[in-house]
Amino acid sequence: MAQIKINNLSFQYETHGEDIFKNVCINIDTDWKLGLIGRNGRGKTTFLKLLHGEYKYSGQIISPVSFDYFPMTVDDNKDALEVMRESIAPFTKWEKELEIYSNNIEYMKEYGEVLEKFIDHDGYIINEVIEKEVRKMGLETEILNRTFKTLSLGEQTKLLLVALFLKKNNFLLIDEPTNHLDTEGRECVAKYLQKKSGFILVSHDRDFLDKVINHILSINKNNIDIQKGNYSTWQLNNSKRDDFEKSENEKLLKEIKRLQIAAKQKSNWSNKVEATKKGCGPVDRGFIGHKAAKIMKRAKCLEKRQNKAIEEKSKLLKNIEEVEKLKISNIDSTSNKILEVIDLQIIYEKELFNNPVTFKVNPKDRIWIRGKNGCGKSSLIKLLIGEDINYTGYIDKAKNISYVSQDTFYLKGKIEEFFKERGIDEQYLKSSLNKLGFNDTQFEKNIETWSEGQKKKLLIAASLCERAELYIWDEPLNFIDVISRIQIENMILEEQPTIIFVEHDQCFGNKIATKIIDIK
Repeated sequence: MAQIKINNLSFQYETHGEDIFKNVCINIDTDWKLGLIGRNGRGKTTFLKLLHGEYKYSGQIISPVSFDYFPMTVDDNKDALEVMRESIAPFTKWEKELEIYSNNIEYMKEYGEVLEKFIDHDGYIINEVIEKEVRKMGLETEILNRTFKTLSLGEQTKLLLVALFLKKNNFLLIDEPTNHLDTEGRECVAKYLQKKSGFILVSHDRDFLDKVINHILSINKNNIDIQKGNYSTWQLNNSKRDDFEKSENEKLLKEIKRLQIAAKQKSNWSNKVEATKKGCGPVDRGFIGHKAAKIMKRAKCLEKRQNKAIEEKSKLLKNIEEVEKLKISNIDSTSNKILEVIDLQIIYEKELFNNPVTFKVNPKDRIWIRGKNGCGKSSLIKLLIGEDINYTGYIDKAKNISYVSQDTFYLKGKIEEFFKERGIDEQYLKSSLNKLGFNDTQFEKNIETWSEGQKKKLLIAASLCERAELYIWDEPLNFIDVISRIQIENMILEEQPTIIFVEHDQCFGNKIATKIIDIK
């Protein structure tokens, strides 16, 4: 076991004025399975890239191991096997060099140096090792013969994770690997990661984190904190701490108020007693002065206790996340039927579904559409929102539909341009974003510079602002932080909008769905 030591780490972007990190000091064991959590925009990806050496910073990062970052850029025009080999080490380059050097005695030294590296990285058996690990990830080895770019995003994710874990003496920085994985894919990756160690994992999927990690690093409002355990352990400890601090805060507020009243009374009594020294007739001014001084001393003592209570109070509530309730502009439909689909079949080059799809959506229904990647979930969603897709069957739907897309790549420009284009009330939109963890300075930045989670929150906030009878959300939680996921869950359960959604977060789906449609 070795330690990665981070001392007085500070960083801010040149284009932004605020500190992302300031004087951070933490130690990380290289055999930990560390989950990294925090609200969108807090700097999770930035932290990983600082470790990876992509940004300049002040302070120290002292590590006995090298860092590798996921997702990495690869040449996707090559076969999957070659992409994986190159991701692990330059095996093909070494093989060519060994062939060249072996034919000339003058290059014996160079031959020996390359051969040593080749053997250290299991070069003679690397293809077999890759095949073995690929099977552990739940994939068939035939996939290695296909061109990498023809694979699904889920398949690509699995192969690149395998390649990273086959590298020698490296600590892995894994940034949101679950966004392109269906439920089955997440389960496969979770089982694979359970048997590995030496990584930091950014994920907002609570079930996935619980299965994989043994430590949590949380980027809070005012500090960075490390705890032993999984996400559920962290959430329980965090809730207990928040409840304790809120309770202590209430006690101290009452104590401060009581002390303020008592100190004011003592001060008033002291002044009144002192005033009697100037009264008519003979008075014992020494006695009166002594009595006034004693009362004033008690008032000063009360003030000192009050200041101490204020100081103790100031140490509380710094990391408590203020989570306000979200609102949605759903229209209460007068119809008993919002949507009806009968014997629907989507047709591209061939029929997409194994069996035609039939379902009906009534007011307040929350329909969870599930299925493997590539089964046609997104195609069904796009057809329902009015895209030109060839199909057979019958569709009858409400006119007022609000849609959240899976992708955010098209978002750019200023937020003022966005709400004008969508016809959304500016204050409603910004208020919803504030509740989702935005600060007002974020609105000054171009949308394309926002984190992926912040962009997705913009689409969700826009949908909340739109008056609709039916909300259709395609993987709305990709990149969204855990706190915001819980906010959205609570809003849906309280407001009860009629919604159709595609989502691979099992915890979210199980909490809010009233009906499930499995696409096969």
